[in-house]
Amino acid sequence: MKSILAVIDLQNIFADPASEWFTPRFAEVVPRIHRLVKAFGDDVVFTRFIAPARPEGAWKQYYARWPFALQPPESPLYQVIPEFQPASTVDATTFGKWNPRLATRVGGARLVLAGVSTDCCVLSTALAAVDAGVAVTVVSDACAGVDDESHTKTLDILRLYGPLVKVATSEEVLG
Repeated sequence: MKSILAVIDLQNIFADPASEWFTPRFAEVVPRIHRLVKAFGDDVVFTRFIAPARPEGAWKQYYARWPFALQPPESPLYQVIPEFQPASTVDATTFGKWNPRLATRVGGARLVLAGVSTDCCVLSTALAAVDAGVAVTVVSDACAGVDDESHTKTLDILRLYGPLVKVATSEEVLG
């Protein structure tokens, strides 16, 4: 079965230690993601979390808590880190990146997920894709959570969705 790698939200807003959304092990997963991106070639999609122009519903409370994040999509905070320069990205104002653009790109392939954060956007994307009938692999050592405990707990939860979700290391995926 063909696989498509989705690199979830590898953005400055999560990479920068000065950001309120800094993901502590972000830098540690970048080399593994580089290897995955190289191995997958043209079968790679980068996603970005972006703020809505005007938050609606419960998102109003969310952005009241995180007002620094109410920036336009072209803001440096929302750009993919400089180590990667994707020609295009699948953007979403939601945690989950499973949307019509990503679904079209994946087609009937297996979706392989790497990126940040394990316990938010990776989880949300994985579960929405599974609900749509897509086989998902989450690359455990190419994802980072808000902290180690949350990362580990999320991987444990994702394993409960087997065989729809597989949790594998980058070596297992590349091997």
